[in-house]
Amino acid sequence: MEKIASETDNESIIIGNTSNFWRYSSKDGFDLTRQNNHQTGSSICLQTTTTAIRIDPARSALVIIDMQNFFLHPAVRAHEPGLAASKQLLENAIPTARKAGIQIIWLNWGLTQEDIDHAPPGLKRVFGACSSVESRNKHLPPKTIYTGLGTEMGDIILSSGEYVDGGRLLMRDTWNAKLYDPLFQSYESSQHSVKPDKWFHKNRVSGLWSHESPLLSYLNENNLITLFFAGVNTDQCVLGTFNDASSKGFDCILLSDGCGTMSSSFAREFTEHACARGEGFVMDTEAFGKGVEASIH
Repeated sequence: MEKIASETDNESIIIGNTSNFWRYSSKDGFDLTRQNNHQTGSSICLQTTTTAIRIDPARSALVIIDMQNFFLHPAVRAHEPGLAASKQLLENAIPTARKAGIQIIWLNWGLTQEDIDHAPPGLKRVFGACSSVESRNKHLPPKTIYTGLGTEMGDIILSSGEYVDGGRLLMRDTWNAKLYDPLFQSYESSQHSVKPDKWFHKNRVSGLWSHESPLLSYLNENNLITLFFAGVNTDQCVLGTFNDASSKGFDCILLSDGCGTMSSSFAREFTEHACARGEGFVMDTEAFGKGVEASIH
Protein backbone atom coordinates (compact mmCIF):
# COMPACT_ATOMS: atom_id res chain seq x y z
CA MET A 1 0.00 0.00 0.00
CA GLU A 2 1.09 3.55 -0.64
CA LYS A 3 1.93 5.97 2.09
CA ILE A 4 -0.74 8.40 3.16
CA ALA A 5 -0.16 11.70 1.38
CA SER A 6 -1.01 15.22 2.39
CA GLU A 7 -4.55 16.26 1.49
CA THR A 8 -3.29 19.73 0.59
CA ASP A 9 -1.30 18.18 -2.28
CA ASN A 10 -4.59 16.78 -3.65
CA GLU A 11 -3.05 13.34 -3.55
CA SER A 12 -5.18 10.52 -2.30
CA ILE A 13 -5.03 9.42 1.27
CA ILE A 14 -5.81 5.82 2.12
CA ILE A 15 -8.47 5.01 4.70
CA GLY A 16 -8.80 1.45 5.99
CA ASN A 17 -6.39 -1.45 5.69
CA THR A 18 -4.59 -3.44 3.02
CA SER A 19 -7.59 -5.64 2.22
CA ASN A 20 -10.42 -3.12 2.63
CA PHE A 21 -9.69 0.51 1.87
CA TRP A 22 -11.02 3.73 0.38
CA ARG A 23 -9.06 6.57 -1.18
CA TYR A 24 -9.87 10.19 -0.46
CA SER A 25 -8.81 13.44 -2.09
CA SER A 26 -10.15 16.95 -1.55
CA LYS A 27 -10.80 17.26 -5.31
CA ASP A 28 -12.48 13.94 -6.10
CA GLY A 29 -13.99 12.83 -2.78
CA PHE A 30 -14.05 9.14 -1.82
CA ASP A 31 -13.02 6.36 -4.18
CA LEU A 32 -14.70 3.15 -2.97
CA THR A 33 -13.45 0.92 -5.81
CA ARG A 34 -10.50 -0.46 -3.83
CA GLN A 35 -8.25 -0.26 -6.88
CA ASN A 36 -4.58 0.63 -6.69
CA ASN A 37 -3.53 3.59 -8.81
CA HIS A 38 -2.11 1.41 -11.56
CA GLN A 39 -5.29 -0.65 -11.88
CA THR A 40 -8.01 0.10 -14.40
CA GLY A 41 -11.66 -0.87 -14.44
CA SER A 42 -15.16 0.51 -14.89
CA SER A 43 -16.32 2.95 -12.24
CA ILE A 44 -19.15 5.40 -11.67
CA CYS A 45 -18.87 8.80 -10.01
CA LEU A 46 -21.87 9.85 -7.90
CA GLN A 47 -22.65 13.02 -5.97
CA THR A 48 -24.02 12.42 -2.48
CA THR A 49 -25.38 15.04 -0.09
CA THR A 50 -21.94 15.52 1.46
CA THR A 51 -19.28 14.51 -1.07
CA ALA A 52 -18.55 12.81 -4.36
CA ILE A 53 -17.97 9.05 -4.35
CA ARG A 54 -16.69 6.62 -6.97
CA ILE A 55 -18.00 3.06 -7.03
CA ASP A 56 -17.34 -0.14 -8.93
CA PRO A 57 -20.73 -1.26 -10.33
CA ALA A 58 -19.54 -4.87 -10.64
CA ARG A 59 -19.02 -4.92 -6.87
CA SER A 60 -22.23 -3.05 -5.99
CA ALA A 61 -25.81 -4.01 -5.15
CA LEU A 62 -29.11 -2.20 -4.66
CA VAL A 63 -30.77 -3.73 -1.58
CA ILE A 64 -34.54 -3.07 -1.46
CA ILE A 65 -36.08 -3.91 1.89
CA ASP A 66 -39.60 -5.04 2.91
CA MET A 67 -41.57 -3.69 -0.06
CA GLN A 68 -44.23 -6.30 0.61
CA ASN A 69 -48.02 -6.40 0.50
CA PHE A 70 -48.25 -6.34 4.29
CA PHE A 71 -46.46 -3.00 4.42
CA LEU A 72 -47.54 -1.37 1.14
CA HIS A 73 -50.78 -2.76 -0.28
CA PRO A 74 -53.65 -0.24 0.07
CA ALA A 75 -55.97 -3.09 1.06
CA VAL A 76 -53.85 -3.61 4.19
CA ARG A 77 -52.74 -0.12 5.16
CA ALA A 78 -52.33 3.45 3.87
CA HIS A 79 -48.57 3.78 3.48
CA GLU A 80 -48.28 6.83 1.22
CA PRO A 81 -44.53 7.37 1.85
CA GLY A 82 -43.89 3.73 0.98
CA LEU A 83 -45.92 3.97 -2.23
CA ALA A 84 -44.03 7.16 -3.17
CA ALA A 85 -40.74 5.32 -2.59
CA SER A 86 -42.00 2.43 -4.72
CA LYS A 87 -42.66 4.85 -7.58
CA GLN A 88 -39.15 6.33 -7.32
CA LEU A 89 -37.65 2.85 -7.37
CA LEU A 90 -39.63 1.73 -10.39
CA GLU A 91 -39.09 4.93 -12.38
CA ASN A 92 -35.53 5.78 -11.38
CA ALA A 93 -33.41 3.59 -9.12
CA ILE A 94 -34.19 0.12 -10.54
CA PRO A 95 -33.73 1.08 -14.22
CA THR A 96 -30.55 2.96 -13.26
CA ALA A 97 -29.11 -0.02 -11.38
CA ARG A 98 -29.87 -2.37 -14.26
CA LYS A 99 -28.32 0.00 -16.78
CA ALA A 100 -25.15 0.19 -14.69
CA GLY A 101 -24.96 -3.56 -14.12
CA ILE A 102 -25.54 -3.19 -10.38
CA GLN A 103 -27.07 -6.29 -8.78
CA ILE A 104 -30.61 -5.79 -7.44
CA ILE A 105 -31.46 -7.62 -4.22
CA TRP A 106 -34.92 -7.87 -2.64
CA LEU A 107 -34.67 -8.43 1.11
CA ASN A 108 -38.00 -9.32 2.73
CA TRP A 109 -39.58 -10.76 5.82
CA GLY A 110 -40.09 -14.46 5.11
CA LEU A 111 -40.49 -16.46 8.29
CA THR A 112 -40.52 -20.19 8.93
CA GLN A 113 -42.18 -21.81 11.93
CA GLU A 114 -38.72 -22.33 13.42
CA ASP A 115 -38.06 -18.59 13.12
CA ILE A 116 -41.22 -17.85 15.06
CA ASP A 117 -40.49 -20.49 17.71
CA HIS A 118 -37.08 -18.92 18.36
CA ALA A 119 -38.05 -15.25 17.98
CA PRO A 120 -37.10 -13.10 20.99
CA PRO A 121 -39.86 -11.39 22.98
CA GLY A 122 -38.87 -7.92 21.79
CA LEU A 123 -39.50 -8.92 18.20
CA LYS A 124 -42.83 -10.59 18.98
CA ARG A 125 -43.94 -7.46 20.82
CA VAL A 126 -43.51 -5.35 17.67
CA PHE A 127 -46.03 -7.43 15.73
CA GLY A 128 -48.33 -8.52 18.56
CA ALA A 129 -51.55 -7.41 20.24
CA CYS A 130 -52.89 -5.85 17.06
CA SER A 131 -56.53 -6.36 17.99
CA SER A 132 -56.15 -3.92 20.87
CA VAL A 133 -53.50 -1.57 19.54
CA GLU A 134 -52.99 -1.67 15.77
CA SER A 135 -56.71 -1.60 15.00
CA ARG A 136 -56.75 1.93 16.39
CA ASN A 137 -53.94 2.96 14.03
CA LYS A 138 -55.39 5.32 11.42
CA HIS A 139 -53.20 3.72 8.75
CA LEU A 140 -54.87 0.31 9.11
CA PRO A 141 -58.40 -0.82 8.22
CA PRO A 142 -60.63 -0.97 11.34
CA LYS A 143 -61.15 -4.75 11.06
CA THR A 144 -57.46 -5.68 11.07
CA ILE A 145 -57.17 -8.20 13.93
CA TYR A 146 -54.04 -10.29 13.47
CA THR A 147 -52.35 -10.98 16.81
CA GLY A 148 -48.68 -11.66 16.12
CA LEU A 149 -46.10 -13.18 13.81
CA GLY A 150 -47.41 -16.26 12.06
CA THR A 151 -51.06 -15.65 12.92
CA GLU A 152 -53.72 -15.71 10.24
CA MET A 153 -54.62 -12.40 8.61
CA GLY A 154 -57.79 -13.80 7.09
CA ASP A 155 -59.40 -12.60 3.87
CA ILE A 156 -58.22 -9.34 2.34
CA ILE A 157 -60.64 -7.38 0.13
CA LEU A 158 -58.93 -5.86 -2.90
CA SER A 159 -60.15 -2.72 -4.66
CA SER A 160 -61.62 -4.94 -7.38
CA GLY A 161 -63.88 -6.55 -4.79
CA GLU A 162 -61.93 -9.80 -5.02
CA TYR A 163 -61.01 -11.64 -1.82
CA VAL A 164 -57.53 -13.06 -1.28
CA ASP A 165 -56.25 -15.12 1.63
CA GLY A 166 -53.77 -12.88 3.43
CA GLY A 167 -52.09 -15.92 4.96
CA ARG A 168 -50.04 -16.18 8.13
CA LEU A 169 -48.36 -12.91 9.06
CA LEU A 170 -44.98 -12.47 7.29
CA MET A 171 -44.58 -16.19 6.66
CA ARG A 172 -42.89 -17.30 3.45
CA ASP A 173 -45.03 -17.96 0.38
CA THR A 174 -48.06 -16.03 1.65
CA TRP A 175 -49.88 -13.18 -0.08
CA ASN A 176 -49.04 -10.71 2.69
CA ALA A 177 -45.28 -11.45 2.46
CA LYS A 178 -45.22 -11.26 -1.35
CA LEU A 179 -43.65 -8.22 -3.02
CA TYR A 180 -46.17 -5.47 -3.71
CA ASP A 181 -47.54 -6.20 -7.20
CA PRO A 182 -45.78 -3.50 -9.31
CA LEU A 183 -42.46 -4.39 -7.68
CA PHE A 184 -43.10 -8.12 -8.01
CA GLN A 185 -43.63 -7.60 -11.74
CA SER A 186 -40.27 -5.81 -11.90
CA TYR A 187 -38.61 -8.69 -10.07
CA GLU A 188 -40.21 -11.28 -12.34
CA SER A 189 -39.25 -9.39 -15.52
CA SER A 190 -35.59 -9.58 -14.50
CA GLN A 191 -35.48 -13.36 -14.17
CA HIS A 192 -34.66 -13.93 -17.83
CA SER A 193 -32.04 -11.16 -17.98
CA VAL A 194 -28.25 -11.47 -17.90
CA LYS A 195 -28.22 -10.39 -14.24
CA PRO A 196 -31.53 -11.48 -12.65
CA ASP A 197 -32.64 -9.93 -9.37
CA LYS A 198 -32.05 -11.95 -6.20
CA TRP A 199 -34.57 -12.47 -3.37
CA PHE A 200 -33.59 -13.14 0.24
CA HIS A 201 -35.66 -13.72 3.37
CA LYS A 202 -34.96 -12.20 6.76
CA ASN A 203 -36.27 -12.99 10.24
CA ARG A 204 -35.29 -9.85 12.13
CA VAL A 205 -35.56 -6.09 11.68
CA SER A 206 -32.04 -6.18 10.22
CA GLY A 207 -31.38 -8.51 7.34
CA LEU A 208 -27.68 -8.71 8.19
CA TRP A 209 -27.79 -9.29 11.94
CA SER A 210 -26.51 -12.86 11.68
CA HIS A 211 -23.07 -13.99 10.53
CA GLU A 212 -24.79 -17.01 9.00
CA SER A 213 -27.41 -15.21 6.90
CA PRO A 214 -27.84 -16.32 3.27
CA LEU A 215 -27.63 -12.68 2.16
CA LEU A 216 -24.28 -12.15 3.86
CA SER A 217 -22.93 -15.34 2.31
CA TYR A 218 -24.14 -14.23 -1.12
CA LEU A 219 -22.52 -10.79 -0.80
CA ASN A 220 -19.20 -12.27 0.29
CA GLU A 221 -19.18 -15.06 -2.28
CA ASN A 222 -19.89 -12.60 -5.11
CA ASN A 223 -17.38 -10.00 -3.92
CA LEU A 224 -20.07 -7.33 -3.46
CA ILE A 225 -18.90 -4.57 -1.13
CA THR A 226 -20.86 -1.37 -1.98
CA LEU A 227 -24.55 -1.41 -1.04
CA PHE A 228 -27.30 1.06 -1.92
CA PHE A 229 -30.28 0.84 0.45
CA ALA A 230 -33.97 1.52 -0.19
CA GLY A 231 -37.33 0.31 1.11
CA VAL A 232 -39.51 0.56 4.22
CA ASN A 233 -39.43 1.63 6.88
CA THR A 234 -36.57 4.14 6.66
CA ASP A 235 -35.90 4.37 10.39
CA GLN A 236 -36.55 0.71 11.16
CA CYS A 237 -35.62 -2.21 8.89
CA VAL A 238 -33.72 -0.06 6.39
CA LEU A 239 -31.64 1.67 9.06
CA GLY A 240 -31.11 -1.56 11.01
CA THR A 241 -29.75 -3.36 7.96
CA PHE A 242 -27.70 -0.30 6.94
CA ASN A 243 -26.02 -0.20 10.35
CA ASP A 244 -25.25 -3.92 10.42
CA ALA A 245 -23.86 -3.77 6.89
CA SER A 246 -21.58 -0.91 7.88
CA SER A 247 -20.40 -2.80 10.96
CA LYS A 248 -19.52 -5.77 8.74
CA GLY A 249 -17.33 -3.61 6.51
CA PHE A 250 -19.64 -2.81 3.57
CA ASP A 251 -19.92 0.62 1.96
CA CYS A 252 -23.43 1.95 2.62
CA ILE A 253 -25.39 4.52 0.59
CA LEU A 254 -28.99 5.42 1.48
CA LEU A 255 -31.28 6.36 -1.42
CA SER A 256 -33.40 8.83 0.53
CA ASP A 257 -36.45 9.09 -1.73
CA GLY A 258 -36.31 5.36 -2.42
CA CYS A 259 -37.23 4.88 1.26
CA GLY A 260 -40.44 5.59 3.13
CA THR A 261 -41.70 5.57 6.70
CA MET A 262 -44.88 6.34 8.60
CA SER A 263 -42.89 7.49 11.62
CA SER A 264 -42.73 11.17 12.49
CA SER A 265 -40.66 13.34 10.14
CA PHE A 266 -37.87 13.67 12.68
CA ALA A 267 -37.25 9.91 12.43
CA ARG A 268 -36.54 10.19 8.70
CA GLU A 269 -34.45 13.32 9.22
CA PHE A 270 -32.39 11.66 11.94
CA THR A 271 -31.85 8.56 9.80
CA GLU A 272 -30.62 10.56 6.83
CA HIS A 273 -28.39 12.69 9.08
CA ALA A 274 -26.91 9.63 10.80
CA CYS A 275 -26.30 7.79 7.53
CA ALA A 276 -24.65 10.78 5.85
CA ARG A 277 -22.53 11.91 8.78
CA GLY A 278 -21.79 8.61 10.44
CA GLU A 279 -21.31 5.30 8.67
CA GLY A 280 -22.07 6.05 5.04
CA PHE A 281 -23.58 8.39 2.47
CA VAL A 282 -26.99 9.66 1.34
CA MET A 283 -28.25 10.60 -2.10
CA ASP A 284 -31.57 10.62 -3.94
CA THR A 285 -32.58 8.54 -6.94
CA GLU A 286 -32.20 11.49 -9.32
CA ALA A 287 -28.55 11.96 -8.36
CA PHE A 288 -28.06 8.21 -8.71
CA GLY A 289 -29.45 8.31 -12.24
CA LYS A 290 -27.46 11.38 -13.28
CA GLY A 291 -24.22 9.89 -12.02
CA VAL A 292 -24.73 6.64 -13.88
CA GLU A 293 -25.74 8.41 -17.11
CA ALA A 294 -22.68 10.68 -16.98
CA SER A 295 -20.33 7.79 -16.27
CA ILE A 296 -21.46 5.28 -18.88
CA HIS A 297 -21.81 7.69 -21.82
